[in-house]
Amino acid sequence: MDYSKIPDILAITSLACAFYSILRGNRTVVHHLWLFGWVFIVIHFLGFMFSNLPGVLGLLGTLVGLVSLVAAGICFMWATVPSETQVNSRRMAAVIFLTTSIYIVLASLPHIPGWAYDAAAALIAFAPLSVGLIYRRYSQHALRWLTVGFQFALGAELVVLRRQAGNDPSLGINAILFVIYMGCCVYFWYSHQGGTTGSFITIGGFLTWAIVFPVAPLIEHYFPSLRVESEVWNLPKYVVAVGMLLLLLEEQIERTQYLALHDDLTKLANRRLFKDRLSGALERTRRTGTSMALLQIDLDGFKEVNDANGHHVGDLLLQHVSQLLGSRIRRSDTVARTGGDEFSLILEEPSRREDAEQVAESLSRRLREPFELAGVRIQVDASIGIALFPDDAKDAESLCIMADLRMYEAKEEHKRESRSFGQRSRSTASEESLAI
Repeated sequence: MDYSKIPDILAITSLACAFYSILRGNRTVVHHLWLFGWVFIVIHFLGFMFSNLPGVLGLLGTLVGLVSLVAAGICFMWATVPSETQVNSRRMAAVIFLTTSIYIVLASLPHIPGWAYDAAAALIAFAPLSVGLIYRRYSQHALRWLTVGFQFALGAELVVLRRQAGNDPSLGINAILFVIYMGCCVYFWYSHQGGTTGSFITIGGFLTWAIVFPVAPLIEHYFPSLRVESEVWNLPKYVVAVGMLLLLLEEQIERTQYLALHDDLTKLANRRLFKDRLSGALERTRRTGTSMALLQIDLDGFKEVNDANGHHVGDLLLQHVSQLLGSRIRRSDTVARTGGDEFSLILEEPSRREDAEQVAESLSRRLREPFELAGVRIQVDASIGIALFPDDAKDAESLCIMADLRMYEAKEEHKRESRSFGQRSRSTASEESLAI
C-alpha cells in the first residue's frame, strides 16, 4: 500500500468538511455538486493507496482512483452549467461519465483489442451529441454544445492517439482527464466572470490541474532522469479547493450584505434601504426642482387571512403582493417592505399628485382581484396614503409621517364603508324577513 497518500487523504477530507461546514443550512444544487466532487477526490486518493498492490486488488484500486477523478471533474463541470437540475443536464453528465469510464476500464485491462478502444472512443464522441439532439426542445445553453464539442473532439483524438502512440492506453487516459479538467477551467471562467479573487484562483487551479495530465508524461518521456514527486502534481487540487472556499466565503459576504438591505421573504428593499433610497430621491428632486411622491400601503384583511389559513399562506400572500407591486412600477421607482404587511413606494421622475393617485388606484384595483394561493381563494384590499414632496412635506421624516396619516385615514374610511355596507345588508335582510 502507498501510505504516502494518507496526508493527501486527510487534507482533502478536512477541506471537504470545511465545505460542508460553510454550506450547512445554505446549500444549493451547485454547492452539493462541489461537495460531491471533493468526496470523489477523497475516494480517488483512497483508490490509489492500493494501486501499487499486485493482482486484482491493485487493478481495482487504480480503476477506483481514475473513475473517481473523472466523476469529480464531471461534478465540477455540471455545477457550472445553467439549468443543472434539468433532465438533459443529468443525462448529459451520466453519459459522459459512463462513456469515459468505459474507456478507462478498457485502458486499464491487459490485452484489449484495438477495435474495442475505437468503439469506446466512438461512444465518447457520439453519445453526448445524441443527448444534445434528443433534448434539443429544451432550452440549451451554449455551454451544453461546448460540452458536445469537447467530447466529440476527445473521441476523435483518442482514435488518432491510439494509432500514433503504439497502443499505449495511458495516453488516452491522460487525454480524457485533460479534456475534463480543461472543461472545468473553461466553464468556471464563463460562469465566474466577475473577477473576484476566488474565481481567479479557482480558474488558475483548474488550468494547472488540466496541464498536469499532458506535462507529466512528456517529462517522464523526454526527461527520465528528472524525478518529480507526486505531491507536486497534486498541488493544483489544493489551489482549486482554496479558490472554491474563497468563492463560498465571497458568496456568504455578498448574501449578508444583501440581507442587510433587503427583506428575506419578499426580496424587496427593507426599511434601511428604503430610507437611503428616499433620501437620495429627495436630494435629486431638490436639484431638479421637480416633485416626487411617497405611497404608504397597508393590506386590509391580512390578519384574517393569516389567522384563518396559517402563516404559510400569509407568507405566500406577502410574496404575491410584492411581485404585484414590483411589476407595476418603473425602474427608477422603489418598492420596499417597511413593516409586517406594510409596503412603501417611492415614485420619481417627476410625479404629480394626479399620477400618484392613478398609481394608487391601479394598485388597489389589482389587489382587490381574487386569486388563489396554496389551494385557498383569497381576496384582500389595501389602504394607500399619498404624500408629495415638496407640497406636503419638506424632509423625509415629515413626508413619511404625512403618508402614514393619510394611509390611516384611508383605512378608517374603508372601515366606515364596511360598517355601512354591513348595516345596509342587515337592514335589507330584516325587510325581506318582514315581507315574508
